[in-house]
Amino acid sequence: MAQIKYSVVVPLYNEEAVVQELYDRLTKVMRQTCETYELVFVNDGSTDKTLEKLKTIAVGDDHVVAVELRRNFGQTPALAAGFDYAAGEIIISMDGDLQHLPEEIPNFIEQINAGYDVVSGWREKRVDNMIMRKIPSKIANWIASKVSGVDIHDFGTTFKAYRRGIIKDIKLYGEMHRFIPALVSFTGGRIIEIPIKNIDRPAGKSNYGIGRTFRVAFDLITLRFLLGYITRPLHFFGKGAFYCIALAMLLFAYIMFDKLWYNVPIFVAHAPLTAAGIVLLLIGMVFISTGLIAELISRVYFEATDRKIYAVREIYKKN
Repeated sequence: MAQIKYSVVVPLYNEEAVVQELYDRLTKVMRQTCETYELVFVNDGSTDKTLEKLKTIAVGDDHVVAVELRRNFGQTPALAAGFDYAAGEIIISMDGDLQHLPEEIPNFIEQINAGYDVVSGWREKRVDNMIMRKIPSKIANWIASKVSGVDIHDFGTTFKAYRRGIIKDIKLYGEMHRFIPALVSFTGGRIIEIPIKNIDRPAGKSNYGIGRTFRVAFDLITLRFLLGYITRPLHFFGKGAFYCIALAMLLFAYIMFDKLWYNVPIFVAHAPLTAAGIVLLLIGMVFISTGLIAELISRVYFEATDRKIYAVREIYKKN
């Protein structure tokens, strides 16, 4: 069997109204590449007729792989399943509601062929609600850019293209699919962002709400930890410990100065400050203990998974 060049991964949840059109347009675009390809559709626990339509499509086209999940796990697990089953050298992911135009896939392929490891879409002109989507998204993207050091405008879009070797090494949890460029950048991958069109859904309703913004906020904290401290967690917790212990020492120094210089009774005049100092000291010790435990867990993780703390792009040697 010939090696598949392109895999298009599409998670679907209650998209029966657009499945057939999505398949038709994707097929037309991918045939024009004149390369081997496959379409990996992941049914993420749909309650409508999405799965039935996917089964019909898959039976009639050997380019189609339909993956059925046992229940609705969410977009990140659905994408992870699609990536696991994708066999292409280049993997392209996109939403299944036709807000991402299949006709733009060649633009992603062009940049991958130019040498980039990840090509990320940028919804330069968004059509979403200003209060519920645009403003929270803009803030989250700005924070993600600062936290990760990756200068792209739109972390949230699913419309991306990856080299197989890059995406297969990424483990996805929570809502972390949106931060794949940041995780790739950590390993030295080459990333570029290209503008894409953003249109209203032609059918159905959005499955995203404001609650998603809060989940993304927590994932930003996870991202910061993964990028900066995964191999040295004690440094992460150590900062908190240092500030707490330093402030406690300052409070104790002030209290002792007042006692020795002015003979002020400690527990009469400074009982609240003394209590605050003791609490801060205890918090600092908790931070240190947590950091030490995290250090041990980190080492177990790397040793058990045989994962390296570095990434090699290529090896050059004389034959």
